Parts: sequence; structure tokens; C-alpha cells
Amino acid sequence: QVQLAESGGGLVQAGGSLRLSCAASGRTASNYPMAWFRQAPRNEREFVAGIDWTGTTTYYAGSVQGRFFISRDNAKNTIYLQMNRLKPEDTAVYYCAAQPGGAIRAVVHDDDYWGQGTQVTVSS
Repeated sequence: QVQLAESGGGLVQAGGSLRLSCAASGRTASNYPMAWFRQAPRNEREFVAGIDWTGTTTYYAGSVQGRFFISRDNAKNTIYLQMNRLKPEDTAVYYCAAQPGGAIRAVVHDDDYWGQGTQVTVSS
């Protein structure tokens, strides 16, 4: 089992920055690819960024490419999402996911582990 806990969300003005953290527990957490997803009201949960277990391969959604950066510290069992130049359309609940499939996945799978989410609100 893997338990995930996100933190770092909040209210920020457009153009500002936030850094989200996701602390993982469980003996295999550092072996899994990890990802950030987000979900705005009335929308599907969508992929934001993913990172492999080594931290050397990353993928981003086109809407955040060049503004958001994912990283991980396996010694601390923590992944991060640095969000820069935030826009009102980035407003959503942000979730981290541990993905047991062996590769970064940009869609939700039944065997993913999820945190409880953290709210990010960007004001215009």
C-alpha cells in the first residue's frame, strides 16, 4: 500500500508561483512513477505532469509545459510540482498519484494510488 499526502496549495494572483509537495509512505513508493493530476469543477481529472522513479524522465501536459516543473526526492519519498506564471485556468484541486504500472501514465488507472488533493486558486 502507498499513502500520499499533498500540501502547498493556496490562493495566488495570476502570474504568481506555488510549490506543491506530495509525501509518500509505503515501502515501494520510491519505486513508482509519480504524477500530478488536477480537477476543476465539472471537469474530468486531467494529467499535469509525470516523473519516472529515477527522476530523469518527465512529461508535461501542453497547457503547463514551460511553466510547471515536476521533481522528486526519493530519499525523502516526496515529489514536488513547481508552478510558475500561474493563470486563472490553472485553478483546480491538484492530486498526486503513484502509478504501479512501471511507466508514467497520463490517464487515470484503477490501480493508481491517490492523495486527498490540495486546492489551488489563481485570481485574475
